[in-house]
Amino acid sequence: MTIPLADLHASLAEPLLDAMTFLNEVTTRYPDAVSFAPGRPYEGFFEPEDVPAHLAAYLAHLADRGLDRDAVRTALFQYGPTKGIINELVARTLANDEDLTVDPEALVVTVSAQEGMLLTLRALCAGPDDVLLVSSPCYVGVTGAARLLDLTVRPVPEGPDGGPDPETFRAAARAVRAEGRRPRALYVVPDFANPSGTSMPVAARDGLLEVAAEEGVLVIEDNPYGFFSRTPGRRPTLKALDRHRQVVHLGSFAKTCFPGARLGYVIADQEVARPDGRRGLLADELAKLKSMTTVNTPALSQAVIGGMLLTHGCRLRAANAGATAHYAAGMDTLLRELDRHLPASVRRRLGVSWNRPDGGFFAVLTVPFVADEAAMERCARDHGVLWTPMAPFYPAGGGEQRLRLSVSSLTQSQIIDGVAKLAAFLAA
Repeated sequence: MTIPLADLHASLAEPLLDAMTFLNEVTTRYPDAVSFAPGRPYEGFFEPEDVPAHLAAYLAHLADRGLDRDAVRTALFQYGPTKGIINELVARTLANDEDLTVDPEALVVTVSAQEGMLLTLRALCAGPDDVLLVSSPCYVGVTGAARLLDLTVRPVPEGPDGGPDPETFRAAARAVRAEGRRPRALYVVPDFANPSGTSMPVAARDGLLEVAAEEGVLVIEDNPYGFFSRTPGRRPTLKALDRHRQVVHLGSFAKTCFPGARLGYVIADQEVARPDGRRGLLADELAKLKSMTTVNTPALSQAVIGGMLLTHGCRLRAANAGATAHYAAGMDTLLRELDRHLPASVRRRLGVSWNRPDGGFFAVLTVPFVADEAAMERCARDHGVLWTPMAPFYPAGGGEQRLRLSVSSLTQSQIIDGVAKLAAFLAA
């Protein structure tokens, strides 16, 4: 039987899905190219023997809590609570690392942050008049999830310092409301955003939350990169600044522990009023949706991550000090090598510029040509270096002359080699 594509969900015809597939394929076709494309963690931090060690730590934790062998067997091998089994450990870690006091009942442990994002969007957007605002450029995972759910997305341009300017956000919310629709939530990555690498200043975070309260819009905060700063100190998360339970916070253990566990979480402490007068948490509603999708998050993945949290005293910032230093050095090297190969006079002649993130995985170059898939493939074929086109990250179009560079999976020598090759491509 042949099924016309037109008979399948319209999201399958989206160029966005094809763009991500192309990126994976072109990386395979040019395995020897230096790849600034993937935003995955550096594999040098992962050791196979750590997995059983973390699992053993969690099993010891269960024994210390008084669980007998039968109870441990059930905890690891059977379907578990939909909300998760390591919620108390996650809450303890958030208190230590982010100064966040979170009721474990307000947490849902998810199959990656992506599942948390999908559940949150499905729960919050009740009908066709609900609109999701997104900081633009925007992580394709959220715009893709919105497309799967047939949600309307409206971009809110990033300000020069990162994140949407509060007044631009206010104008976008009011424009949606003027159409007779409801601006339901704003999605934002306030720290070292994917793809731009920018971070919101603290004053802008306070302003954003103030506008959200005045306009009656929830904020969906995605925070996978917050640990990885090049500069001393740290900015508070939006959730840490949240005084009115406006922020639904998405967290991930992919970058801070390891991605193969596929573990994330949602802080959803908003109160939900039921028709019968009873009140509960948004986390409980997300758990209902999860029970109809993944049912529960794999206990083995939770046990390994739980063991890792226990091993490090539920302090992931300290545990990630080496990774933070590695990524900071990588970004320093990228920016230094760009300056070396493309000094100001060359930049002016070529029409090239870039931003200077103070941490994270990503930086963005602006170039004088269309940085599309064809250009990326020429770069890989003729110069041995890969990058990511930025256009797919702009929901309403744009970014055609911008490209993203990721340093996260590369060594210092690979970054140095890659920038030299990239400079040769730009000059050509």
